[in-house]
Amino acid sequence: MASAVSSGAPVAPIAAHNLLVFLLQVGLLLLLALALGRLATRFGMPAVVGELFVGVILGPSFLAHVAPGLHTWLFPATTEQFHLLDAVGQIGVLLLVGLTGIHMDMGLVRRRGATAAGVSVGGLIVPLGFGIGAGFLLPRALVPEGTDITVFALFLGVAMCVSAIPVIAKTLMDMKLLHRNIGQLTLTAGMIDDAFGWFMLSIVSAMAVNAVSTGTVLTSLAYLVAIAVFALTIGRPLARRAFQLTAKSEEAGPTVATAAVLILLASAGTHALGLEAVFGAFVCGMLIGSAGKVEPARLAPLRTVVLSGFAPIFFATAGLRMDLTALVRPEVLLSGLAVLAIAIIGKFLGAYAGARLSRLNRWEALALGAGLNARGVIEVVVAMVGLRLGILSVEAYTIVILVAIVTSLMAPPILRIAMARVEQTAEEEIREAEHQAWTRNSTSGTEPVL
Repeated sequence: MASAVSSGAPVAPIAAHNLLVFLLQVGLLLLLALALGRLATRFGMPAVVGELFVGVILGPSFLAHVAPGLHTWLFPATTEQFHLLDAVGQIGVLLLVGLTGIHMDMGLVRRRGATAAGVSVGGLIVPLGFGIGAGFLLPRALVPEGTDITVFALFLGVAMCVSAIPVIAKTLMDMKLLHRNIGQLTLTAGMIDDAFGWFMLSIVSAMAVNAVSTGTVLTSLAYLVAIAVFALTIGRPLARRAFQLTAKSEEAGPTVATAAVLILLASAGTHALGLEAVFGAFVCGMLIGSAGKVEPARLAPLRTVVLSGFAPIFFATAGLRMDLTALVRPEVLLSGLAVLAIAIIGKFLGAYAGARLSRLNRWEALALGAGLNARGVIEVVVAMVGLRLGILSVEAYTIVILVAIVTSLMAPPILRIAMARVEQTAEEEIREAEHQAWTRNSTSGTEPVL
C-alpha cells in the first residue's frame, strides 16, 4: 500500500460491497428516524426523541439479539465501515450546532451573561461533586482492573456535569422554544458547561496515562482564551466580509456554502487544539449571526437539509454503539439506577439553585434544569473516551449511556410543563418573528418555527 501511494498511483475507490452497505445504512437510519420522529411528535414529544431510539433498535441492544445475522451483515464490526457513518453524522451535528449559534441573540447573552454564568456554575459544581462521590461509592467490580479509583471517580464526575448542546438545540427547535429567553440562556449555560467539561476531560485523560502536568492544565486554558480572542478580533471581520461578498449574488447557494465552510473550518480548528469540534461550530455560528448579518431566507435551504437529513442520521447513529442488555445483571442495574438518580438530581439542583440565585422564577429555573439535564450524545462521546482509555469498564460504560438516554428523553416533557407557565415577552415575540423569516420563503412552506 505504501509503495502504491508513493509511486503516485491513485487511491482505490470504496469497494462495491462497502458502498452498498453504507447506502443501505444511511437509507434505513434516515427512514426510521423520520418514522419514529413523526411518531414521537404524535405523542407530543420532540422528533429527536424518536431519532435517538433508532440506534437503540438497530444496534446491539435489540437487533443484534433478535436477528444477529442481519445485524452483523448490515452493521459489520469493522472500523472503516463504521467511520463512514461517523463522518456523515459529524457533519450533520456540526452544521446543526452552527445553525443554533446563528440563532443566538448576542444582545441577550451580553445582558444576561451573569445569569447564564450563575446557572452554569450551579449546573457544574453540584453534579461534578455528586459524580465524584458516586465514583468512590460504586462497587469496585465496576472499576476496571488497574484503574486508579480517584481517576475513575473524577471521570464519572466529568460525565455527570456535561450537557449535550446538539440534543438541547434540536429539542428547542422541535418544541419551538429557541426564540424564548430560557432557550437562549439554556444554550449559553450549556456551552459554558461543555467548555469546562472538555477541559476537565483532557485533564482526567492525562491522569489516566500518567501524563498530567501544570503545562497540560495551562495549555488547555490558554486554548480557550485564544479561541475567544481570535473570534472577537479576526473572526468577526472575517465573517462580515465573507457574507458581504456572498450578498452580491442573487442566489442563496454562495451564502449556504460559505456558512458551511466557515462552520466546518472552525470546528476543525478547535478539534486540532484538543477541544471538542462542536465548540468551534457553536462559536462560529454566533459570529455568523452577529457579525455576518445574513438574510435568514438565504440560509433556509441549509437549515432544511440539516434538520431533515444530516441531523436525524447523527442522532440515529448515536445508539448503534449502545448495548443496554448489560443492565439485566442486578448489580449493574442497581448501580445504574443510583447513578441515574444522582445525575438527574445533581444537575437539577445545581441549575435550579443557580437560576434562583440569579433571580429567575421557579418555572424558569425548572425549565433551565430540565434543558441542561439532557446529556445525550455528548455523554456518549465522553463515555467512549473513558472506554478507550480503560477508565470505564463495559458495565460502567453502559451505565453512563443509560444516563445519556434517560436524561435526554425526560427533558422535553418537563420543559413543556415549565414553559407553559412562563409568559412570552415582547422581546421574544420580536425574536420569533425574526426566526420565522428562516422559513417564510421555504419551498415547502411547512418548516416549523424555531
